Amino acid sequence: MSFDAKEGIIMDEANRTCYLMGTVIKLWVQHPHAEQLLSAAEQKLIDYEKRFSANDQQSQLMRISTFAGQRPVKVDYDLFELIDLGKQNSQAPGSFLNIAIGPLIHSWQIGFSDAKEPTPAEVQAALKLINTDHIVLNRTDQTVFLTEPGMSLDLGSLAKGYFADQIIADFKMKGALAGMIDLGGNILTFGDAPEHADHQWRIGIQNPFQPRGNYVLSLKIQNLSIVTSGIYERQNTFHGKTFHHIFDQRTGYPVATDVVSLSVISEKSVDGEIWTTRLFGQSPQQMIISLKQPGIIGGVVITKQGDLLYSGALKSLIERR
Repeated sequence: MSFDAKEGIIMDEANRTCYLMGTVIKLWVQHPHAEQLLSAAEQKLIDYEKRFSANDQQSQLMRISTFAGQRPVKVDYDLFELIDLGKQNSQAPGSFLNIAIGPLIHSWQIGFSDAKEPTPAEVQAALKLINTDHIVLNRTDQTVFLTEPGMSLDLGSLAKGYFADQIIADFKMKGALAGMIDLGGNILTFGDAPEHADHQWRIGIQNPFQPRGNYVLSLKIQNLSIVTSGIYERQNTFHGKTFHHIFDQRTGYPVATDVVSLSVISEKSVDGEIWTTRLFGQSPQQMIISLKQPGIIGGVVITKQGDLLYSGALKSLIERR
């Protein structure tokens, strides 16, 4: 509990852990009614999972796939906006992001109990269904139409970042003094961190060669997001060969890369989410150069050889472990 001298209000602090979207989600907020804010945030996350799920046949996102090749589907405003954002970034020059990659994801199911290595014919069949030009958006009617039967969307490359931004925006709108959300590899903070005299949050970058909780370094941040994506997180081995879950839309197979982990530090969490996917396929050096974007503070890259690269703008934020 703390006291906001400016407003003359006693601030309560509360945290919560919940399991949603296939990951552990941690929330913390500083507000006179902190528990109420956390309950509202959890309900909003449950709603997001229900409507945006790529695995629930009853979700709005899955309805779009169900009627692929048949008719447009009207969706809620937030889902429409996220699909629009995803399509724009999928079609950006050189982007490795593709929100129409659902058929390819389903043909492999990396990280799931029914994972398998598809045949070359199955891969080629999936590749014919991942053209983002076949996503037709009608802003006036707020509809989404996948023009080819068998198409499906996968928003896993940007949805959690969008959710994080919305939750923190709600905290701010309701008068919270500080807050944090961690959606498993996707962290967004605002306000002063508890228990640190300099008010900076310490966020560790996972060492991909060691068990979870071992970090190569920590970053001191405030009012920023850190999103990490890596090929070490979900893998399966078939016939003696290991495959990861980040796919190359050109080949239909996991992207060939020297990069094990890419972390993006940004003002908005959705931007960090998008760029970790847009760049996963570039060389480590090119990744760092490409992160010179509006709203992006910088990035940290870890290679298979154990090399560590980071943007010069991050130098003052780094704490070595």
